[in-house]
Amino acid sequence: MATATGVQSKRTRPRRRGLTILASALLAALAAGFLFLAVSFPIVFRVARIEGHAMSPTLQDQDRIIVNKLAYSTKPPQRGDIVMMHYPREPSRLFVKRVIAQSGDRLQIRRGRVFLDDRPLDDSYVLPTSRDVANWGPGVVPDGYYFVMGDMRNNSSDSRHWGFVPAGYILGRVTLRWWPLADARGF
Repeated sequence: MATATGVQSKRTRPRRRGLTILASALLAALAAGFLFLAVSFPIVFRVARIEGHAMSPTLQDQDRIIVNKLAYSTKPPQRGDIVMMHYPREPSRLFVKRVIAQSGDRLQIRRGRVFLDDRPLDDSYVLPTSRDVANWGPGVVPDGYYFVMGDMRNNSSDSRHWGFVPAGYILGRVTLRWWPLADARGF
């Protein structure tokens, strides 16, 4: 506040100094937050692009996803989780598949329908036109392994073809499709 002589009153100086300190602290906190995200994001998350149609209709070719690499640090992958994993036949390649069965599960596929412990798996995410009529098993998933499949069963290279996936090959859980924006959703 200015007085008639153009000199500020002493009452406003501490208030402005307090606002300046608060703004500086807020700016420093934001900068620290951005720095933390920039450093930790690659450790915690992985950004990837879907290549191919094996996970259609859930994920489409060229969709962009975010994978949470720490999702399984406290609990193992669950049936139905969509995971990013190393391809067992060529570990330098990464695949995205759905966990169908876990260690100890008795699995069989009859005419394209998946059965776990002789009960049909609820796989309503698979379109009728995406089913195949192949048979597999029966078999028991070994300890420390998973059985994974693509959602487009008639166009997916998965555990039916190359076997069980070691737990250590699973990199993380697909948590978000962020592109295209119109189809963004969490999993």
